[in-house]
Amino acid sequence: MPTRTTSPKKASTAARLQRENTHDEIYEKIYVAILEHRLHPGTKLAEERLADIFGVSRARIREVLARLAHEQIVELYPQRGAFVAKPTIEQARDVFEARRLIEPAVMRRLVQTLNPEKLARLRMHQELELDARRRDDKRAVIRLSGEFHSLAADLAGNTALARSMRELSVLTCLMIFLYDAPTSTSCRADEHSQIIDAIARRDAARAERLMLEHLEHIEHSMKLDEATEEVDLEAIFKG
Repeated sequence: MPTRTTSPKKASTAARLQRENTHDEIYEKIYVAILEHRLHPGTKLAEERLADIFGVSRARIREVLARLAHEQIVELYPQRGAFVAKPTIEQARDVFEARRLIEPAVMRRLVQTLNPEKLARLRMHQELELDARRRDDKRAVIRLSGEFHSLAADLAGNTALARSMRELSVLTCLMIFLYDAPTSTSCRADEHSQIIDAIARRDAARAERLMLEHLEHIEHSMKLDEATEEVDLEAIFKG
């Protein structure tokens, strides 16, 4: 019985898909580790070490880090390498200014396009968040709280809004850690529930107002006025 051989084109396509899947998997693992505060702001992401951990080439790790840097989650420095982003106080305020513009638009569009499936996904996500709070799983709470905002943007159906929201959510998670915001008050589950209830009633004006109040609470939970930024002495004296 003759054996079937794989054509070079199919083999090339399969190899490409495997590379992309590996790339996405590594990206997601680093992304979630940052969201859950297992990787702190300013942590160095050494290419060689990550390549060993994930069993891939340094070139593959470099691609992932470049993608994260494009999304402002990672900062790349010549001769120094890659570091988890460490947003300044000014950048933190910029993030909230952007969120105050974007998230009301997300609420409006989500209410306009709402269907039972979208509402069910919001409710399901909220149950996961409430369960994490009951278990006092702080890492899961932080991740799920941030993902709630990204999910709402995804469900709204505007890919540009969703991409921006994903980046802003992870930057906010970094800032919560960096500027000492308490997990219990920085992104409160009851406020998410109220927003979902307003969306369910198709009350776009109330959903927008609640979201803006929610963002204000998150921002005010951070010590942005008191914070003193660390100075990189090595960069000053050896740069």
